[in-house]
Amino acid sequence: MTTPEFTANRDNFCYRHPGRQSFVLCQRCMRTVCAECQTPAPVGVICPECMKEQRKSESPAQRRARRQWGMRGRAGSAVALGGTPIVTAVIIAVTVFVGLLQLIPGFGDLVTRALWFYTPYVLPQISLFPFEPWRLLTAALVHGSVWHLGLNMLALWMIGRSLEPMLGRARFLTLYLISALGGSVAVALLSPLTPVIGASGAVFGLMGALFVIGRHLGANVTGIVVILGINLALGFLPGAQISWQAHVGGLVVGALVAFIFARTRKASQKWVQIGMLAALSVVLLLVVFFVPPLLLTA
Repeated sequence: MTTPEFTANRDNFCYRHPGRQSFVLCQRCMRTVCAECQTPAPVGVICPECMKEQRKSESPAQRRARRQWGMRGRAGSAVALGGTPIVTAVIIAVTVFVGLLQLIPGFGDLVTRALWFYTPYVLPQISLFPFEPWRLLTAALVHGSVWHLGLNMLALWMIGRSLEPMLGRARFLTLYLISALGGSVAVALLSPLTPVIGASGAVFGLMGALFVIGRHLGANVTGIVVILGINLALGFLPGAQISWQAHVGGLVVGALVAFIFARTRKASQKWVQIGMLAALSVVLLLVVFFVPPLLLTA
């Protein structure tokens, strides 16, 4: 039951719809807005007028990204352009937590060995190791040192904060996971007896996707090419303890996933996109389960 004083106070009602009671304020202008007028923001909500002003300040590349990748700032979308990349932050938090577990004396080695990828774990038909296919992905959670972890997470944050808002949460997470899978598959094919750890394959997948999407948007991708070239070259240096196989595998698969996104971004192509991503994942799994045994027994 409301009092006359409450009813008389216009701050208790939406400034665009005076008959609608609300207690939610726009985070920018601090005016009251009803549910219809609210656009989710990194913190709180934004009213339509402030959203319009925000979009006026977007760069041409940001406007193209919002139009072509379906970002409308509505509930359920990843984040407003330039907002907090939630999935990226969660991946980093989980990976850092596992990294802290690795630092515990006497327990860290157990964590590493429980999660790293070693090809015989997916080849029970020719090895004595138990069948543990989840290692194809969990290898991205463990790292060899604090520096290894820090550099990968820094790269993930720098790329994810730009790429996740363009793709949306679900597609970004799909890209990350399939890229990690691609890195492990490449290791199984090219260096099957080498245990590997680290999120580098997944991060290279994000780089490959950023290159493909940048080209699709007409952006200048020279900087991405330079960074990719330098990082790939580091893996081939003599004595480098880096799995270039995972880098190449993640890069190629990440680029393929981004190509699928670019070609099937219409709402009517949703199930085509899902089907193509599922088919790519199945192909990768079939390759890793059946090709390495042929190579190792040849």
